[in-house]
Amino acid sequence: MPTLDQSLLKTDIGHLRIVAEFWGLELESTDVDSAREELCASLLDLEAVSETLDVLPADARSALNLLITAEGKMEWAVFSRKYGEIREMGAGKRDRERPYLKPASTAEFLFYRALIGKAFFESEKGSQEFAYIPEDLLEIINEASADDIPPAPSVEALGRLATPVEKAFETPATDFVLDDATTYLAALRIGHESKARFQRDLPALLTTAGIIKNDGLLPEAVKKFLEVSRPEALDMLYKAWLNSATFDELRLIPSILCEGEWKNQPQMTREFLMNLISDLPAGKWWSLPAFVKAVKEKFPDFQRPAGDYDSWFIKRASDGQFLRGFAYWDAVDGALIKYVIYILHLLGKVSLAAPEEGKEATAFKVASKVKEPALSNSKGQKSNDLRPLTFDSKLVVSSNGRITIPRSFSRAVRYQLSRFCEWDEPKGDDFFYRVTAESLKRAAEQGLKAEQLLAMLVKYTKEAVPPATVKALKRWDANGAEARVESLLVLRVSKPEIMEEMRRSRAGKYFGEMLSPTAVIVKGGAIQKVLAELAELGLLAEVKE
Repeated sequence: MPTLDQSLLKTDIGHLRIVAEFWGLELESTDVDSAREELCASLLDLEAVSETLDVLPADARSALNLLITAEGKMEWAVFSRKYGEIREMGAGKRDRERPYLKPASTAEFLFYRALIGKAFFESEKGSQEFAYIPEDLLEIINEASADDIPPAPSVEALGRLATPVEKAFETPATDFVLDDATTYLAALRIGHESKARFQRDLPALLTTAGIIKNDGLLPEAVKKFLEVSRPEALDMLYKAWLNSATFDELRLIPSILCEGEWKNQPQMTREFLMNLISDLPAGKWWSLPAFVKAVKEKFPDFQRPAGDYDSWFIKRASDGQFLRGFAYWDAVDGALIKYVIYILHLLGKVSLAAPEEGKEATAFKVASKVKEPALSNSKGQKSNDLRPLTFDSKLVVSSNGRITIPRSFSRAVRYQLSRFCEWDEPKGDDFFYRVTAESLKRAAEQGLKAEQLLAMLVKYTKEAVPPATVKALKRWDANGAEARVESLLVLRVSKPEIMEEMRRSRAGKYFGEMLSPTAVIVKGGAIQKVLAELAELGLLAEVKE
């Protein structure tokens, strides 16, 4: 940090005399350099510093103590939010208005006594403006008031334990993201409509883990991800997210829209929040609102370079309202904290709870040490607080072609089988698929054969495939579709004589296959023409949907 001399280097002699007057001094020097040297020599005196500290107002002493516990400097945005700004003005205006006699803030009070300075320093977030105590003056202040300065705060958990209401309805941590990922990868592979159901965080995680790229599969990475054990696969996603410089939680929050070319630092922000979360007691339900409030009070600028709340163009998704300024901290920065905790829940590290089912989470519990990989037991389950799976991993095929695959079954096998089938909605811990002519036709377009599906079903059901399904798949490979269900328009008349008269008329060219002496199929799109021809013959037909 700058010394006192360096802090006063660009000040005029009028400013030096103001400082001297507040310290009870009278400068003898008339040129600015000599006056600055004389002032610094007088201020850097233990007795003078002790006397000045003794008469400081409580707010001014509190501000100095805060800087001292922060090792002499603090981001200006944080300091000024609590202790105010310093009005900028030239020497002429200062001498006319004499702001030092009625300081507008505690910061301004300290500034005109040379107890604090304001300057840009390099930090982990880049160049930022800081409030600071000149380095040599800080040493003397520490010596003069060693008994009065509170010790640096120890690391403590932010917030408080959750109340019974906040944790009433629990949603345990799971590794179900692996099953969603399997479904999403399969949907990408065959262009299935279900890929659109997933929120943006899942494809972002898979991209960060190097499993997909630009919504396309990376085959070797997909194969590895699907074939490793569940704990290994989950750890793969977690580590990729934890160390990613490109996964940007802020731009994935559903309630806001980020626009423009401004840049934030998601990796640094994530690391800061993870440090706070890792200090929370594992296995204890913690109040989410209280945690967010504590971060706002102690570390409001955790993701904002130099406390900048105006240059990021962020809109509220619901109504397009721009969220600029510290007033919208909860809607942006607070929402980011909640979203990071949601990602931890998605990755099996945090359980959530709410006052009732379907309500926003109001409590969370760190399920394991969030910075350590999860361990697994002999069955491949995680040994932390993840919801346990049943391990009756049996694939079931019904005689009507329906396939039931439990969640705990091989993800790689489910991925392959899904390419041959229609997808039904999953229920509980089971996924459901159906073998149909349309699904086999689609599979054939990808170079897949029904015999491959049959071989997989035989293998993974231990030869418990119903005979009807075996027969159907073999006949499909040999003959393709042998039956067809379709919607047709049928014209029915009361007597065969009427049908013969119609067939000889101009309406006859619109007829297809005869179904009976009194019923015939009407070609597609021709119903109105047939009705017109019937009217010409003096027949009015009734149309039924």
